[in-house]
Amino acid sequence: MDDRSPNQAGTEATTRAASLLLLFLSGESAWGVSGIAREMGLAKSVVHRMLQSFVAHGFLVRSPETRKYSLGPAVAALGAAALRSSDLRLAARPGLARLRAATGETVTLCALIDTQRVFIDQLETTHEMKITVALGRQYPLTAGATGRVLLAYLPESKRERILATEPTKLTDQTIPTAEALRDDCERIRELGYAISQGERQSGAASVAAPVFDLDGEVVGAITVCGPTSRLSRERLDDLSAPLTTVTREVSARLGHRTA
Repeated sequence: MDDRSPNQAGTEATTRAASLLLLFLSGESAWGVSGIAREMGLAKSVVHRMLQSFVAHGFLVRSPETRKYSLGPAVAALGAAALRSSDLRLAARPGLARLRAATGETVTLCALIDTQRVFIDQLETTHEMKITVALGRQYPLTAGATGRVLLAYLPESKRERILATEPTKLTDQTIPTAEALRDDCERIRELGYAISQGERQSGAASVAAPVFDLDGEVVGAITVCGPTSRLSRERLDDLSAPLTTVTREVSARLGHRTA
């Protein structure tokens, strides 16, 4: 007999459903029943019923060849609606356009989602050789200029929760330890921006600055990115001026006021 109240059972079911969908933002675009069951610690029968419901409503689709599931059209529609209504994206769009025109490089907008980051907009460079990002995919905060600038401006308790685990090494340039990241966060707060050269992706360089909301909390970051062949350390430092001008304007649009 299930001793849980209807509210408790409903909350648990909703949490499971949300957790299952969020698996598809963790890097794997397709999942099988066994993989989901193992990742979530659930019985295959429970996972199978959840998947059937998601398929019926268009949130997932199943490949008959691989028997794996991937995100469906309903998720794409919800994502598009969320982007259209995003206060952060609407506030940033004019600045992104000006920044791309001023720098000639790809510019991106990233939102902070708990202890992860998600790119929600980008305007690509016209250069044939360019760096672009995957919109909607979650990334950690411990590598790359965008992630590290968000990490630097998080409340200390949340930042320390992330740094309790040593960072994953993505390239030879990835900052290797939590202690080194702590020192890096101090430097970023002194400068007001972060720079990366091949830290998350070999051959890619970027400079990122934070965006703040009405309460002074960091909610996102804007980044200028391109190949290391065009973006030297000196060039990235130069780009920080127009970048931080835009991030201050976007923060003001969100209600942030500097002291």
